[in-house]
Amino acid sequence: KNKINQHLRNPHKIWKFVLVMSLLESFLNKTISVITNDGRNIVGLLRGIDQLTNIIMEDCHERVYSKEEGLKKVQSALFIVRGDNIAVIGEIDAELDEQIDMALMHAEPLKSIVH
Repeated sequence: KNKINQHLRNPHKIWKFVLVMSLLESFLNKTISVITNDGRNIVGLLRGIDQLTNIIMEDCHERVYSKEEGLKKVQSALFIVRGDNIAVIGEIDAELDEQIDMALMHAEPLKSIVH
C-alpha cells in the first residue's frame, strides 16, 4: 500500500505508473521474455499483473546461457516475478523464436544489476 500511496503523491510518477501498467496489460495472454535484476531470462505466457507490477507467467522456461554448453531451457509450469525484480520485459514473436536453433547459441550468462 505504501508504494501505491507514494505514486499517488507525485504526478510524474502517476503518469509513469499508468504508462507501465497499460504496456503490461497489452502483453496479457502473450508470450513474453523477462530479464530479472539477477540476470535470469524467463519466457512464458503473461497471465496476470498487479498494481505493484508483480507478474504471473504460465507455461514458462528459463533460458540458462553458457559459453561452453550452450543454451539450456529449464521448464516451469508457473513463475511469479516481483515487480521490483524486473529489469526488462518484452513480447516475443513466437513464430520467429521457433526458427532459432537454440542449441547453437553460446553466450556468457547475464550478470546481476549493481545499484
